[in-house]
Amino acid sequence: MRSFSGEVKAEKMKTDLIDLSQLNTYSIHDRHSKVTVDDFARPLQAGATVADLLASLPRQLLGIDFPELVDKLAASHRAGKPIIVGMGAHVIKVGLNPLLIDLMEKKIISAIALNGAGIIHDSEIAMAGCTSEEVEQVLGAGEFGAAKETGEVVNTATNRGAAAGIGLGRAMGDYLLEQDFPYNHLSLLACARRLNVPVTVHVAMGTDIVHIHPSVDGAAIGKTSHDDFRLFCTLVSQLEGGVYLNIGSAVLLPEVFLKALTVVRNLGYEVANFTTANFDFIRHYRPMTNVVNRPTAGGGKGYHITGHHELMVPLLITALLDRLEE
Repeated sequence: MRSFSGEVKAEKMKTDLIDLSQLNTYSIHDRHSKVTVDDFARPLQAGATVADLLASLPRQLLGIDFPELVDKLAASHRAGKPIIVGMGAHVIKVGLNPLLIDLMEKKIISAIALNGAGIIHDSEIAMAGCTSEEVEQVLGAGEFGAAKETGEVVNTATNRGAAAGIGLGRAMGDYLLEQDFPYNHLSLLACARRLNVPVTVHVAMGTDIVHIHPSVDGAAIGKTSHDDFRLFCTLVSQLEGGVYLNIGSAVLLPEVFLKALTVVRNLGYEVANFTTANFDFIRHYRPMTNVVNRPTAGGGKGYHITGHHELMVPLLITALLDRLEE
């Protein structure tokens, strides 16, 4: 109510304790419960197998989703459907190249999509067996990203690829193999080219250290990366019944994937029922929206797996290989 002065006068709040004696109740035995003891985890014994581990997981959340994703990967591979891996450079930096190369050798990975940082770290591994500088130590002096060999290798390969009319992923693989670098056997780019596994590279201009080097050619980057986008669209057009894994790319590759998917659907390709999964440390908006949810809204299923790549990716790969042996 208002006083004569026009000010609002608050009603006095009741402060007596509410009476709970007449609350309506029901039996827990008549209620639906989301958790039962039948869903509990089971203790493992020493010497347990990967299959034992998956079977022992609680039937809750990732305890359901992770084994289900392994099953879908195995089913897609057995049916001859593609498994495409889109990945950020962190996957390379935590040392997972040998596991991914093994999957290429076994013809399980059908194609790989990388961002610009991916080819930098992978080519440094190939030529020097090391990568990932301490940014804080060199940024103050303006020396971050100024490694001579890195700029020369990546930009030379890019420029040659543009001149030859080939995509950036293939151009990088060709150049690494031609140079016969000592660690090519641990390079995704070199091994994929040797095995004829398509690699596409999707570059955002200005994000990568090679873009500051004297040898850079923006037109060559644009041409080779756009050719790779068109190749990626071709790969996505065959994804019906297959799997797309996004590992460690929070923005760029989820956006590229969504654009490729709309291109192929616009052109009349049937890509509706397939599986997607996003692996990352936290839930980011774009991977959840552009990889997990939107693409599979009309069919298939998307998964999100939270955790460190150096743990979750080896677990996924080991579980998949074990399932394929059954």
